Amino acid sequence: RLFCNEWELYQQVGENENPSTSVMRNMNLRRITRIALLTALSLILFVLEGFLPLPLPVPGAKLGLAAIVTLIALCTLPTRDAALMLTLRILLASAFGGGFAPMLYSLAGGAASFTAMALLKKHTQHSIIAISAAGGFLHNMAQLLAAAAVMQTSALFYYAPVLGFVGVLTGILIGITARSILQKISR
Repeated sequence: RLFCNEWELYQQVGENENPSTSVMRNMNLRRITRIALLTALSLILFVLEGFLPLPLPVPGAKLGLAAIVTLIALCTLPTRDAALMLTLRILLASAFGGGFAPMLYSLAGGAASFTAMALLKKHTQHSIIAISAAGGFLHNMAQLLAAAAVMQTSALFYYAPVLGFVGVLTGILIGITARSILQKISR
């Protein structure tokens, strides 16, 4: 609502409150609410995905449904807010039962894929689907590197071709889904 004058704004926010402080508080509340809702949604998808029986050829491989929310956040929030949402989701998912090693793998994959997707979004004209495919590929490769470092073995790199392919494929599917959702919410 637009205020006709400063006095109306003063009455609206209260006698003891600076009007600019109230506006900032509302903006921060809106920002925090969006981050919290997207974090909760991504956690729900993460948990639901755990119940899906997937015949993927690599142990521990998942579709990465929570990445749909990350991609939507990257397209609708400031980059730092989307990064915060992703970090919160990884930490909370780990606290709910993932443990330290999965948290380490998720942080490595999330940081690599998010950084790449944010840079591609900012500096290229690639579609959301291409950006998501790159994110899926880099997520899997970063997780593979983290696992190889933790387990101190290079034998895991035999999974690289399969993980790379699965990452691109799931990235494409996630990109298509995110694009569809973004088109619907922008109407």
